[in-house]
Amino acid sequence: RKARWARQLTRPVIRRSMQRFRMTRGHPFSTVPYGFHALLRYFYRMEDSPTTSVLYNASCPVCNFEIQHYARYAGANGLAIRFDDLNSDARSQWGLDADTAARRLYLLHQGTLTSGIPAFLVLWAQMPKYRWLARVVGFPGIKQIACVAYDHVLAPAIYRWHLRRLRSQTDRAQS
Repeated sequence: RKARWARQLTRPVIRRSMQRFRMTRGHPFSTVPYGFHALLRYFYRMEDSPTTSVLYNASCPVCNFEIQHYARYAGANGLAIRFDDLNSDARSQWGLDADTAARRLYLLHQGTLTSGIPAFLVLWAQMPKYRWLARVVGFPGIKQIACVAYDHVLAPAIYRWHLRRLRSQTDRAQS
């Protein structure tokens, strides 16, 4: 006999799989819906699929390495995620100045602008391979620790490194 908490955890999973079975013909994991209303929901979801936009610093080796990995994954899986470099003219659409945009990761999803760890959570939730990471980092205690670590340690360190690189590039260009 399962513990009460285990039964409560499995109920939404069972409920979702039953709804999926009712919406599809035959196998519960079939993707072809049947019925007029199921077809309407299917095509409405396809047309209204939200795109996610990510603003990142491509001149930063750390940022560029990570975001290019996500971009390759999104491209290979056909995910509706756009990646904008803050050093290009795409930054003007975001309404952020270069210094503010270089300090952290920014993400626009369904008209909501997020930054930092919440932006990573939204980005990871859009990618099937990283949904588990979004769930784990999204746990209440872990999320607060991750936010503090990103906001006060990682992002400032990467930003200072970015400024140091820019300074050394301008020094080399002047000499």
